[in-house]
Amino acid sequence: MSLFLSVVPVKRAIEVAKSLATAPKSECISLNEAQDRVLAGDMASDIDIPGFTRSVMDGYAVRAADTAGAGESAPAILALKGRVLMGNSADYTIQPGECAYVPTGGILPEGTDAVVMAENTEPFGDSILIKKPAADGENVIRYNEDFKKGEISPQKRPAALGTGSRRPRRDRACGGAGHKKPRIGILSTGNELVPVSQVPATGQVRDVNSFVIAAFVRDHGCVPVSYGIVRDDREAFGAALATAARECDAILISGGSSKDDRDMTAVRDRRDGEGICPRRGDRAGQSPRSSAGSAPYRLIGLPGHPAATFVVLVAIVRHLLDGMTGNAAPDPVTIPATLAMNVPSTKGREDFLRVSLKDGIATPLFGKSGLLNTLANSDGVLRVPAESEGFEKGSRVEIIPW
Repeated sequence: MSLFLSVVPVKRAIEVAKSLATAPKSECISLNEAQDRVLAGDMASDIDIPGFTRSVMDGYAVRAADTAGAGESAPAILALKGRVLMGNSADYTIQPGECAYVPTGGILPEGTDAVVMAENTEPFGDSILIKKPAADGENVIRYNEDFKKGEISPQKRPAALGTGSRRPRRDRACGGAGHKKPRIGILSTGNELVPVSQVPATGQVRDVNSFVIAAFVRDHGCVPVSYGIVRDDREAFGAALATAARECDAILISGGSSKDDRDMTAVRDRRDGEGICPRRGDRAGQSPRSSAGSAPYRLIGLPGHPAATFVVLVAIVRHLLDGMTGNAAPDPVTIPATLAMNVPSTKGREDFLRVSLKDGIATPLFGKSGLLNTLANSDGVLRVPAESEGFEKGSRVEIIPW
């Protein structure tokens, strides 16, 4: 048996991560629980929105034709018919040569089709001087201009709140249907690990990774479930993995990405599951087995070092999490910057280099993947494509911020 697993490009690791994402499950939730959720179905408005023509400015409701040619030197003079109170309709119709005061959000009186901002008017006895012409529909939202009754709104939370139906049209029995938050199991492996609350002895390190991973999982709309520290023992590891598999939709294993075939994740994964084990460091990923057939669990093995782990989370794991929540997985937002020094790279290998950013200058933080200071002192990561041999000093590059 080979002692090492095959190394695959990051592009292939991303493809596998996407393939591991199960279809999002839906559940009935209240709108108060809709934060960080994706709607499981389209929503139909139960009313016309707005149900009346309303003003978007404090000002005077007018007939636009009455304001034609109005200006500072030759204002239009309109008789003030009355004032519209919030939530009330005017009991009159505006005739040619008349206007009415209306607050922001107020109902336009019958006969009007525009609103002149209060700043462009001046009281003149029982009349109002209009110092600026208004176009038909200016400063106005017309009846049902936003949504018509029965119109389907996209799968967006604000639209769902606005339409007011509170329920997906295909399921009227619950308060609303959203994609269920996937539960992501987190296992930290290694005899050298101790809880962060414990002072490590010689040869021991604190389990920082589980907190880094949990925060990333939450930020991507999933629920992290920690299973603590698992020692390098096959039976103990198998038991913890089996428990996580029963209780979670996917599993992230910290310290489970060694190239060595003796790595607990690799050994167990070959027998029972499907997934990928990105290589320790910031480079490629490993596929311990193909994703063929049904498997009792889905997992990704992560490096044991926090800095390298964070890079793998950003580069690969986000595709799995976004796929499971129903979120689109667009390319990360980037910040343009100028390189402060040369960045060499081996062609054919995709690299991710941590950098600090200041005043538009990106300074590479060269250091070993096991060093926490390169993560703490960095502001983001520079991706060097596999087809590139690096970047020269002064190159314009795109930085993925943390």
